[in-house]
Amino acid sequence: MGNPVYNLFLLLYSCGIKIASLFNSKANLWVSGRKKFPALAHHQPPVIWMHCASLGEFEQGRPVLEELKKQYPNCTIVLSFFSPSGYEGMKNYKGADYIFYLPMDGKTNAKKLIDTIDPALVLWVKYEYWFYYLQQLKSRHIPVLLVSGIFRTSQPFFKWYGKAWRNCLQCFTHFFVQNAQSAELLASLGVDKNITISGDTRVDRVIEIAAQFIPLPIIENFCGNGKVIVAGSTWEDDEAELVHYVNANRGIKFIIAPHEIDKENIQDVKKEFPNAVLYSELEQRHLMQSIEKDPQLREENVLIIDNIGMLSRIYHYAHITYVGGGFGADGVHNVLEAAVHGKPVIYGPEYEKFAEATELVECGAGITIENALELEKVLNELWNDEDLLKAKGDAAKKYVLSKGGATKKLAAYIQENRLLTN
Repeated sequence: MGNPVYNLFLLLYSCGIKIASLFNSKANLWVSGRKKFPALAHHQPPVIWMHCASLGEFEQGRPVLEELKKQYPNCTIVLSFFSPSGYEGMKNYKGADYIFYLPMDGKTNAKKLIDTIDPALVLWVKYEYWFYYLQQLKSRHIPVLLVSGIFRTSQPFFKWYGKAWRNCLQCFTHFFVQNAQSAELLASLGVDKNITISGDTRVDRVIEIAAQFIPLPIIENFCGNGKVIVAGSTWEDDEAELVHYVNANRGIKFIIAPHEIDKENIQDVKKEFPNAVLYSELEQRHLMQSIEKDPQLREENVLIIDNIGMLSRIYHYAHITYVGGGFGADGVHNVLEAAVHGKPVIYGPEYEKFAEATELVECGAGITIENALELEKVLNELWNDEDLLKAKGDAAKKYVLSKGGATKKLAAYIQENRLLTN
């Protein structure tokens, strides 16, 4: 039987999101995407079901999914998302046979969906622990692996009201966690078996992207031969810290990739930077004239990326990178995407709950700032000392390469325990 606190949480969440959907586009996608219950046509067993909260978790799970597809080419891949940013961003991903929004947790939905999927193996990526889904999987003796799990004392497992979430932990067959602290916290709850400290599978993904780099001609020509700063996954607070430096340094090229790319936010960002051009505008201009002859590029020193999917490659063109999110409560975004290209990474003060961001600071590759004055000071130091710039970039790449291999550990466990073979 479910925990009353958890059931109340489900009720309040469902009501809240339906109300929000009346005036919020993301909430509307969340609701409309769940109007039709997922259906699977005839499919080839074994079925691997991977669930991800959002796009970031998908990037963590992706290398595992693709490795398993290589090893078991006849399997069926089912991919579910909780958030619109995950589903809308990856609904056309060719590596999965079925992609859908996860129906809201509950006894009926859990039974119906698992009847529909009939998975041989379930991969739960990093976050989200849905009580009824996990209980249903456990009752059917279906193996469930946690991929790149990370645990902190702020999570519900460690709170007085966290009984339902603690019960969820009993449903996992094996935990692949990112660090020793996570393993220790699990042990404090009595979960001290079936744990592997594997590292973060997202590292394998960013290494793969960098190794298979595909040039971006429009970006390359915008950058030219000058100094380049790429600011990725920025929010309003990040842009506020950047705006003075950007507008005061017209000789430096800046590429800004906002985390939110809806039309209203993109226009707001563009207003902050007078000499800015949108990537979509630049792309259109280049369809009408040669890139080399575009006279406006001499005046525009800011390029705003108004699409999804390019950022991990754009970091390649930077001399210095800035990763957003570090001024918000949720913390800094993916610093690994920038670091793998061998570039110093700057971010705001909210980073300590992310092991990779903390470790980048410790190894000298990551730099944290509290305000715009600190940002200006750090940037000036890096521009004025080529050896320092190179040393921090080298340290960043070395750190990322040293952390690879989590995908192989997980795939080896699946193979050794014959989780996908009769």
